[in-house]
Amino acid sequence: MNHLPLIIKREYLTKVKNKSFLIMTILSPVIMIALIAVVAYLSQLNNNSKRHISILDESGKISSIFEDSDNITYTVLENVSLNDAMDIVKEQENYGLLYVEKQLDISDIAKHIKFYSEESPSITLISDLEGKLEKRLTDLKLEAVGVDIKKIQSAKVRVDIEQESFAGEKTSKIDSIMKLAFGGAAGYLLFMFIIIYGNMIMRSIIEEKTSRIIEVIISSVKPVQLMLGKIIGTSLAGITQFVIWILLGGVLLSIVSAVFGLDLMQSQLPREELMNQAMNNNNMTMEMQNIIVAFNNLPITNLIFAFILFFIGGYLLYSSLYAAIGAAVDNETDTQQFLLPILMPLILAVYIGIFTVIEDPHGTVSTVFSFIPFTSPVVMLMRIPFGVPIWQQLLSLLLLLGTFMFTVWFAAKIYRVGILMYGKKPSYKELIKWIKY
Repeated sequence: MNHLPLIIKREYLTKVKNKSFLIMTILSPVIMIALIAVVAYLSQLNNNSKRHISILDESGKISSIFEDSDNITYTVLENVSLNDAMDIVKEQENYGLLYVEKQLDISDIAKHIKFYSEESPSITLISDLEGKLEKRLTDLKLEAVGVDIKKIQSAKVRVDIEQESFAGEKTSKIDSIMKLAFGGAAGYLLFMFIIIYGNMIMRSIIEEKTSRIIEVIISSVKPVQLMLGKIIGTSLAGITQFVIWILLGGVLLSIVSAVFGLDLMQSQLPREELMNQAMNNNNMTMEMQNIIVAFNNLPITNLIFAFILFFIGGYLLYSSLYAAIGAAVDNETDTQQFLLPILMPLILAVYIGIFTVIEDPHGTVSTVFSFIPFTSPVVMLMRIPFGVPIWQQLLSLLLLLGTFMFTVWFAAKIYRVGILMYGKKPSYKELIKWIKY
Protein backbone atom coordinates (compact mmCIF):
# COMPACT_ATOMS: atom_id res chain seq x y z
CA MET A 1 0.00 0.00 0.00
CA ASN A 2 3.04 2.34 -0.34
CA HIS A 3 1.60 3.91 -3.49
CA LEU A 4 -1.86 4.52 -2.04
CA PRO A 5 -1.12 8.01 -0.57
CA LEU A 6 0.42 9.10 -3.88
CA ILE A 7 -2.62 7.90 -5.81
CA ILE A 8 -4.99 9.64 -3.40
CA LYS A 9 -2.99 12.89 -3.69
CA ARG A 10 -2.86 12.69 -7.48
CA GLU A 11 -6.57 11.95 -7.78
CA TYR A 12 -7.48 14.75 -5.36
CA LEU A 13 -5.32 17.40 -7.06
CA THR A 14 -6.49 16.32 -10.51
CA LYS A 15 -10.11 16.79 -9.47
CA VAL A 16 -9.80 20.10 -7.62
CA LYS A 17 -7.67 21.68 -10.37
CA ASN A 18 -10.13 20.66 -13.09
CA LYS A 19 -11.77 23.74 -14.66
CA SER A 20 -15.26 22.23 -14.68
CA PHE A 21 -14.87 21.27 -11.02
CA LEU A 22 -13.83 24.81 -10.08
CA ILE A 23 -16.61 26.39 -12.14
CA MET A 24 -19.34 24.17 -10.66
CA THR A 25 -17.95 24.66 -7.15
CA ILE A 26 -18.52 28.40 -7.51
CA LEU A 27 -21.61 28.39 -9.73
CA SER A 28 -23.69 25.75 -7.91
CA PRO A 29 -24.28 27.75 -4.68
CA VAL A 30 -24.66 30.94 -6.71
CA ILE A 31 -27.37 29.37 -8.88
CA MET A 32 -29.10 27.81 -5.86
CA ILE A 33 -29.13 31.05 -3.85
CA ALA A 34 -30.21 32.97 -6.96
CA LEU A 35 -33.20 30.65 -7.31
CA ILE A 36 -34.04 31.16 -3.62
CA ALA A 37 -33.76 34.93 -4.12
CA VAL A 38 -36.03 34.85 -7.17
CA VAL A 39 -38.63 32.73 -5.37
CA ALA A 40 -38.46 35.01 -2.31
CA TYR A 41 -38.80 38.11 -4.51
CA LEU A 42 -41.74 36.71 -6.44
CA SER A 43 -43.40 35.56 -3.22
CA GLN A 44 -42.91 39.02 -1.79
CA LEU A 45 -44.47 40.59 -4.87
CA ASN A 46 -47.39 38.17 -4.67
CA ASN A 47 -47.95 38.84 -0.96
CA ASN A 48 -47.77 42.60 -1.44
CA SER A 49 -50.24 42.68 -4.35
CA LYS A 50 -53.60 44.25 -3.50
CA ARG A 51 -56.82 42.64 -4.70
CA HIS A 52 -60.15 44.44 -4.83
CA ILE A 53 -63.22 42.24 -4.78
CA SER A 54 -66.76 43.53 -5.20
CA ILE A 55 -69.69 41.76 -3.54
CA LEU A 56 -73.27 41.77 -4.82
CA ASP A 57 -75.37 40.10 -2.13
CA GLU A 58 -78.99 39.94 -3.21
CA SER A 59 -79.86 37.73 -0.22
CA GLY A 60 -78.68 40.34 2.28
CA LYS A 61 -77.25 37.67 4.57
CA ILE A 62 -73.67 37.24 3.42
CA SER A 63 -71.87 40.52 2.79
CA SER A 64 -71.45 41.44 6.46
CA ILE A 65 -68.93 38.66 7.11
CA PHE A 66 -66.26 40.00 4.74
CA GLU A 67 -63.64 42.23 6.35
CA ASP A 68 -60.69 43.89 4.63
CA SER A 69 -57.24 42.37 5.09
CA ASP A 70 -53.72 43.45 4.14
CA ASN A 71 -54.05 42.01 0.64
CA ILE A 72 -57.79 42.02 -0.05
CA THR A 73 -60.27 44.88 -0.02
CA TYR A 74 -64.00 44.12 -0.22
CA THR A 75 -66.56 46.53 -1.66
CA VAL A 76 -70.28 45.84 -1.18
CA LEU A 77 -72.46 46.90 -4.11
CA GLU A 78 -76.08 47.78 -3.35
CA ASN A 79 -79.17 48.47 -5.47
CA VAL A 80 -77.53 47.42 -8.73
CA SER A 81 -78.22 44.61 -11.14
CA LEU A 82 -75.77 41.84 -11.92
CA ASN A 83 -74.92 43.33 -15.32
CA ASP A 84 -74.34 46.77 -13.84
CA ALA A 85 -72.17 45.23 -11.11
CA MET A 86 -70.07 43.45 -13.72
CA ASP A 87 -69.63 46.71 -15.65
CA ILE A 88 -68.54 48.50 -12.47
CA VAL A 89 -65.96 45.80 -11.70
CA LYS A 90 -64.58 45.99 -15.24
CA GLU A 91 -64.37 49.80 -15.20
CA GLN A 92 -62.59 49.84 -11.85
CA GLU A 93 -60.38 46.91 -12.96
CA ASN A 94 -61.15 45.01 -9.76
CA TYR A 95 -59.99 41.43 -9.27
CA GLY A 96 -63.48 39.92 -9.36
CA LEU A 97 -67.14 39.98 -8.39
CA LEU A 98 -68.75 37.66 -5.82
CA TYR A 99 -72.42 37.27 -6.64
CA VAL A 100 -74.93 35.80 -4.15
CA GLU A 101 -78.33 35.22 -5.72
CA LYS A 102 -81.49 35.86 -3.71
CA GLN A 103 -83.14 32.63 -2.57
CA LEU A 104 -85.63 31.81 0.16
CA ASP A 105 -83.93 28.69 1.47
CA ILE A 106 -80.38 28.82 2.83
CA SER A 107 -79.43 25.58 1.06
CA ASP A 108 -80.55 27.14 -2.22
CA ILE A 109 -78.40 30.20 -1.56
CA ALA A 110 -75.34 27.92 -1.27
CA LYS A 111 -76.10 26.50 -4.72
CA HIS A 112 -76.39 29.93 -6.37
CA ILE A 113 -73.12 31.67 -5.55
CA LYS A 114 -70.78 32.67 -8.38
CA PHE A 115 -67.46 34.43 -8.73
CA TYR A 116 -66.87 36.47 -11.89
CA SER A 117 -63.38 37.51 -12.94
CA GLU A 118 -61.42 38.42 -16.04
CA GLU A 119 -58.87 35.68 -15.46
CA SER A 120 -58.89 32.39 -13.58
CA PRO A 121 -59.03 33.23 -9.87
CA SER A 122 -56.52 32.04 -7.30
CA ILE A 123 -57.31 28.62 -5.83
CA THR A 124 -56.31 29.91 -2.39
CA LEU A 125 -58.68 32.86 -2.71
CA ILE A 126 -61.62 30.70 -3.80
CA SER A 127 -60.97 28.24 -0.96
CA ASP A 128 -60.87 31.12 1.53
CA LEU A 129 -64.16 32.53 0.21
CA GLU A 130 -65.80 29.09 0.32
CA GLY A 131 -64.70 28.60 3.92
CA LYS A 132 -66.19 31.91 5.03
CA LEU A 133 -69.42 31.31 3.11
CA GLU A 134 -69.83 27.77 4.45
CA LYS A 135 -69.39 28.92 8.04
CA ARG A 136 -71.85 31.79 7.63
CA LEU A 137 -74.53 29.73 5.88
CA THR A 138 -74.15 26.88 8.39
CA ASP A 139 -74.66 29.31 11.28
CA LEU A 140 -77.73 30.78 9.57
CA LYS A 141 -79.20 27.32 9.02
CA LEU A 142 -78.63 26.34 12.63
CA GLU A 143 -80.25 29.56 13.82
CA ALA A 144 -83.19 28.91 11.53
CA VAL A 145 -83.93 25.63 13.34
CA GLY A 146 -83.59 27.23 16.77
CA VAL A 147 -80.02 26.29 17.68
CA ASP A 148 -78.03 28.72 19.81
CA ILE A 149 -74.69 29.25 18.01
CA LYS A 150 -73.01 30.71 21.08
CA LYS A 151 -73.76 27.58 23.08
CA ILE A 152 -72.29 25.41 20.35
CA GLN A 153 -69.11 27.51 20.26
CA SER A 154 -68.75 27.39 24.04
CA ALA A 155 -69.38 23.62 24.07
CA LYS A 156 -66.50 22.84 21.68
CA VAL A 157 -63.62 21.02 23.35
CA ARG A 158 -60.09 20.84 21.97
CA VAL A 159 -58.15 17.67 22.68
CA ASP A 160 -54.35 17.74 22.61
CA ILE A 161 -53.03 14.42 23.90
CA GLU A 162 -49.85 14.72 25.93
CA GLN A 163 -47.28 12.09 25.07
CA GLU A 164 -44.82 10.66 27.56
CA SER A 165 -42.61 7.59 27.59
CA PHE A 166 -42.62 5.10 30.45
CA ALA A 167 -39.29 6.60 31.50
CA GLY A 168 -40.99 9.98 31.99
CA GLU A 169 -39.69 11.67 28.81
CA LYS A 170 -42.28 14.05 27.38
CA THR A 171 -42.83 14.12 23.63
CA SER A 172 -45.36 15.56 21.17
CA LYS A 173 -46.58 15.23 17.61
CA ILE A 174 -43.94 17.73 16.56
CA ASP A 175 -41.27 15.27 17.77
CA SER A 176 -42.08 12.84 14.97
CA ILE A 177 -42.05 15.60 12.36
CA MET A 178 -38.68 16.91 13.52
CA LYS A 179 -37.18 13.42 13.76
CA LEU A 180 -38.38 12.61 10.26
CA ALA A 181 -36.94 15.89 8.99
CA PHE A 182 -33.50 15.18 10.47
CA GLY A 183 -33.46 11.56 9.34
CA GLY A 184 -34.84 12.36 5.90
CA ALA A 185 -32.28 15.13 5.34
CA ALA A 186 -29.41 12.81 6.33
CA GLY A 187 -30.65 9.96 4.12
CA TYR A 188 -31.33 12.21 1.13
CA LEU A 189 -27.92 13.90 1.46
CA LEU A 190 -26.19 10.51 1.36
CA PHE A 191 -28.34 9.47 -1.61
CA MET A 192 -27.34 12.56 -3.64
CA PHE A 193 -23.68 12.36 -2.60
CA ILE A 194 -23.42 8.76 -3.80
CA ILE A 195 -25.02 9.52 -7.15
CA ILE A 196 -23.00 12.69 -7.85
CA TYR A 197 -19.55 11.56 -6.76
CA GLY A 198 -20.02 7.88 -7.61
CA ASN A 199 -20.59 8.94 -11.21
CA MET A 200 -17.51 11.15 -10.96
CA ILE A 201 -15.38 8.13 -9.99
CA MET A 202 -16.86 6.07 -12.81
CA ARG A 203 -16.25 8.79 -15.43
CA SER A 204 -12.70 9.31 -14.20
CA ILE A 205 -11.84 5.64 -14.70
CA ILE A 206 -13.49 5.57 -18.14
CA GLU A 207 -11.52 8.65 -19.25
CA GLU A 208 -8.18 7.20 -18.13
CA LYS A 209 -9.02 3.86 -19.68
CA THR A 210 -9.98 5.30 -23.08
CA SER A 211 -6.92 7.61 -23.13
CA ARG A 212 -4.67 4.58 -22.41
CA ILE A 213 -3.06 6.41 -19.48
CA ILE A 214 -4.18 3.56 -17.28
CA GLU A 215 -1.76 1.18 -19.06
CA VAL A 216 1.17 3.24 -17.82
CA ILE A 217 -0.21 3.60 -14.29
CA ILE A 218 -1.14 -0.06 -13.88
CA SER A 219 2.42 -1.18 -14.69
CA SER A 220 3.66 0.11 -11.32
CA VAL A 221 0.51 0.06 -9.15
CA LYS A 222 -1.71 -2.78 -8.08
CA PRO A 223 -5.30 -2.51 -9.40
CA VAL A 224 -6.80 -2.59 -5.91
CA GLN A 225 -4.51 0.26 -4.81
CA LEU A 226 -5.49 2.28 -7.85
CA MET A 227 -9.19 1.66 -7.24
CA LEU A 228 -9.05 2.61 -3.55
CA GLY A 229 -6.92 5.65 -4.36
CA LYS A 230 -9.48 6.88 -6.85
CA ILE A 231 -12.36 6.30 -4.45
CA ILE A 232 -10.70 8.06 -1.50
CA GLY A 233 -9.21 10.89 -3.59
CA THR A 234 -12.51 11.65 -5.31
CA SER A 235 -14.30 11.44 -1.97
CA LEU A 236 -11.97 14.03 -0.46
CA ALA A 237 -12.49 16.27 -3.48
CA GLY A 238 -16.23 15.89 -3.05
CA ILE A 239 -16.02 16.78 0.65
CA THR A 240 -13.91 19.84 -0.23
CA GLN A 241 -16.49 20.93 -2.77
CA PHE A 242 -19.31 20.33 -0.29
CA VAL A 243 -17.60 22.42 2.42
CA ILE A 244 -17.07 25.27 -0.06
CA TRP A 245 -20.75 25.06 -1.02
CA ILE A 246 -21.80 25.38 2.62
CA LEU A 247 -19.47 28.33 3.34
CA LEU A 248 -20.22 30.18 0.11
CA GLY A 249 -23.92 29.39 0.38
CA GLY A 250 -23.99 30.75 3.93
CA VAL A 251 -22.37 34.03 2.82
CA LEU A 252 -24.71 34.41 -0.16
CA LEU A 253 -27.74 33.50 1.96
CA SER A 254 -26.88 36.21 4.47
CA ILE A 255 -26.65 38.72 1.61
CA VAL A 256 -30.01 37.59 0.22
CA SER A 257 -31.51 37.74 3.71
CA ALA A 258 -30.35 41.34 4.08
CA VAL A 259 -31.68 42.33 0.67
CA PHE A 260 -35.13 40.81 1.26
CA GLY A 261 -35.28 41.77 4.93
CA LEU A 262 -35.24 38.18 6.19
CA ASP A 263 -33.53 37.81 9.56
CA LEU A 264 -32.34 34.25 8.94
CA MET A 265 -28.92 34.66 10.52
CA GLN A 266 -30.08 36.05 13.83
CA SER A 267 -28.21 34.87 16.90
CA GLN A 268 -29.86 32.15 18.92
CA LEU A 269 -29.67 31.49 22.60
CA PRO A 270 -28.36 28.18 23.94
CA ARG A 271 -30.85 25.36 23.95
CA GLU A 272 -31.03 25.17 27.76
CA GLU A 273 -31.76 28.89 28.06
CA LEU A 274 -34.52 28.65 25.47
CA MET A 275 -36.00 25.76 27.40
CA ASN A 276 -36.11 27.84 30.58
CA GLN A 277 -37.66 30.80 28.80
CA ALA A 278 -40.26 28.57 27.18
CA MET A 279 -41.33 27.22 30.54
CA ASN A 280 -41.36 30.60 32.31
CA ASN A 281 -42.77 32.88 29.61
CA ASN A 282 -46.55 32.76 29.66
CA ASN A 283 -46.78 34.62 26.35
CA MET A 284 -44.88 31.96 24.45
CA THR A 285 -47.19 29.69 22.52
CA MET A 286 -47.51 26.01 23.27
CA GLU A 287 -46.36 25.22 19.73
CA MET A 288 -43.04 26.94 20.31
CA GLN A 289 -42.56 25.06 23.55
CA ASN A 290 -43.26 21.77 21.78
CA ILE A 291 -40.73 22.58 19.06
CA ILE A 292 -38.02 23.38 21.60
CA VAL A 293 -38.79 20.26 23.63
CA ALA A 294 -38.76 18.17 20.42
CA PHE A 295 -35.34 19.53 19.47
CA ASN A 296 -34.10 18.89 22.99
CA ASN A 297 -35.27 15.26 22.75
CA LEU A 298 -33.23 14.58 19.60
CA PRO A 299 -30.14 12.39 20.18
CA ILE A 300 -27.84 15.00 18.63
CA THR A 301 -24.54 13.37 19.58
CA ASN A 302 -25.70 9.97 18.37
CA LEU A 303 -26.98 11.52 15.13
CA ILE A 304 -23.66 13.23 14.39
CA PHE A 305 -21.47 10.15 14.95
CA ALA A 306 -23.91 7.81 13.19
CA PHE A 307 -24.21 10.17 10.24
CA ILE A 308 -20.42 10.34 9.79
CA LEU A 309 -19.92 6.57 10.07
CA PHE A 310 -22.86 5.46 7.95
CA PHE A 311 -22.20 8.22 5.43
CA ILE A 312 -18.60 7.08 4.93
CA GLY A 313 -19.50 3.38 4.92
CA GLY A 314 -22.39 3.77 2.48
CA TYR A 315 -20.43 5.99 0.15
CA LEU A 316 -17.40 3.68 0.06
CA LEU A 317 -19.63 0.66 -0.57
CA TYR A 318 -21.34 2.17 -3.60
CA SER A 319 -18.20 3.91 -4.85
CA SER A 320 -16.44 0.57 -5.21
CA LEU A 321 -19.30 -0.64 -7.41
CA TYR A 322 -19.16 2.52 -9.52
CA ALA A 323 -15.40 2.00 -9.92
CA ALA A 324 -15.95 -1.60 -11.06
CA ILE A 325 -18.48 -0.44 -13.67
CA GLY A 326 -16.08 2.23 -14.93
CA ALA A 327 -13.37 -0.40 -15.36
CA ALA A 328 -15.70 -2.81 -17.17
CA VAL A 329 -16.89 -0.45 -19.95
CA ASP A 330 -15.32 1.78 -22.59
CA ASN A 331 -17.89 4.62 -22.59
CA GLU A 332 -20.70 6.03 -20.48
CA THR A 333 -23.38 4.68 -22.82
CA ASP A 334 -22.49 1.11 -21.85
CA THR A 335 -22.86 1.88 -18.14
CA GLN A 336 -26.66 2.10 -18.22
CA GLN A 337 -27.22 -1.66 -18.03
CA PHE A 338 -25.08 -1.89 -14.88
CA LEU A 339 -26.26 1.28 -13.09
CA LEU A 340 -29.87 0.18 -12.56
CA PRO A 341 -29.02 -2.72 -10.18
CA ILE A 342 -26.91 -0.27 -8.14
CA LEU A 343 -29.52 2.48 -8.00
CA MET A 344 -32.46 0.21 -7.16
CA PRO A 345 -31.37 -0.49 -3.54
CA LEU A 346 -30.79 3.24 -3.01
CA ILE A 347 -34.21 4.17 -4.39
CA LEU A 348 -35.80 1.37 -2.35
CA ALA A 349 -34.07 2.64 0.80
CA VAL A 350 -35.43 6.16 0.29
CA TYR A 351 -38.98 4.90 -0.26
CA ILE A 352 -38.83 2.63 2.78
CA GLY A 353 -37.46 5.49 4.85
CA ILE A 354 -40.23 7.87 3.81
CA PHE A 355 -43.24 5.54 3.78
CA THR A 356 -42.30 3.00 6.46
CA VAL A 357 -39.99 4.57 9.00
CA ILE A 358 -42.31 7.52 9.67
CA GLU A 359 -45.24 5.17 10.35
CA ASP A 360 -43.42 2.48 12.32
CA PRO A 361 -39.69 3.14 12.84
CA HIS A 362 -39.27 0.00 14.96
CA GLY A 363 -41.41 -2.29 12.81
CA THR A 364 -40.18 -5.42 11.08
CA VAL A 365 -39.71 -3.81 7.64
CA SER A 366 -37.84 -0.78 8.97
CA THR A 367 -35.63 -2.89 11.24
CA VAL A 368 -34.75 -5.51 8.61
CA PHE A 369 -33.81 -2.96 5.94
CA SER A 370 -31.74 -1.02 8.46
CA PHE A 371 -29.47 -4.09 8.69
CA ILE A 372 -29.20 -4.83 4.96
CA PRO A 373 -25.92 -3.12 3.95
CA PHE A 374 -27.18 -1.73 0.63
CA THR A 375 -30.11 0.04 2.32
CA SER A 376 -28.90 0.49 5.91
CA PRO A 377 -27.01 3.80 5.39
CA VAL A 378 -30.28 5.54 4.46
CA VAL A 379 -32.83 3.59 6.52
CA MET A 380 -30.76 3.47 9.72
CA LEU A 381 -30.05 7.21 9.53
CA MET A 382 -33.80 7.79 9.30
CA ARG A 383 -34.49 5.44 12.24
CA ILE A 384 -31.88 6.77 14.67
CA PRO A 385 -33.78 10.00 15.56
CA PHE A 386 -36.65 7.79 16.79
CA GLY A 387 -34.33 5.97 19.20
CA VAL A 388 -32.41 2.88 18.08
CA PRO A 389 -30.42 0.74 20.56
CA ILE A 390 -26.66 1.15 20.23
CA TRP A 391 -26.16 -2.58 19.65
CA GLN A 392 -28.40 -2.39 16.56
CA GLN A 393 -26.43 0.56 15.22
CA LEU A 394 -23.11 -1.20 15.80
CA LEU A 395 -24.33 -4.43 14.23
CA SER A 396 -25.63 -2.56 11.19
CA LEU A 397 -22.34 -0.68 10.89
CA LEU A 398 -20.27 -3.88 11.14
CA LEU A 399 -22.38 -5.52 8.44
CA LEU A 400 -21.93 -2.44 6.27
CA LEU A 401 -18.15 -2.38 6.70
CA GLY A 402 -17.91 -6.15 6.15
CA THR A 403 -19.92 -5.85 2.94
CA PHE A 404 -17.70 -2.97 1.85
CA MET A 405 -14.58 -5.12 2.29
CA PHE A 406 -16.19 -7.94 0.31
CA THR A 407 -17.34 -5.50 -2.36
CA VAL A 408 -13.82 -4.07 -2.67
CA TRP A 409 -12.48 -7.58 -3.23
CA PHE A 410 -15.30 -8.32 -5.67
CA ALA A 411 -14.87 -5.02 -7.52
CA ALA A 412 -11.08 -5.38 -7.61
CA LYS A 413 -11.49 -8.67 -9.50
CA ILE A 414 -13.53 -6.90 -12.17
CA TYR A 415 -11.25 -3.86 -12.05
CA ARG A 416 -8.11 -5.97 -12.54
CA VAL A 417 -9.35 -7.53 -15.78
CA GLY A 418 -11.67 -4.84 -17.09
CA ILE A 419 -9.20 -1.98 -16.78
CA LEU A 420 -7.21 -3.33 -19.72
CA MET A 421 -10.13 -4.59 -21.83
CA TYR A 422 -10.98 -2.55 -24.92
CA GLY A 423 -13.44 -2.72 -27.77
CA LYS A 424 -15.77 -5.29 -26.25
CA LYS A 425 -19.08 -4.52 -24.60
CA PRO A 426 -19.16 -6.63 -21.42
CA SER A 427 -22.16 -8.65 -20.28
CA TYR A 428 -23.03 -10.05 -16.88
CA LYS A 429 -21.74 -13.42 -18.04
CA GLU A 430 -18.37 -11.84 -18.89
CA LEU A 431 -18.19 -10.17 -15.48
CA ILE A 432 -18.71 -13.52 -13.74
CA LYS A 433 -15.78 -14.96 -15.74
CA TRP A 434 -13.57 -12.03 -14.72
CA ILE A 435 -14.37 -12.64 -11.04
CA LYS A 436 -13.22 -16.28 -11.39
CA TYR A 437 -9.83 -15.32 -12.83
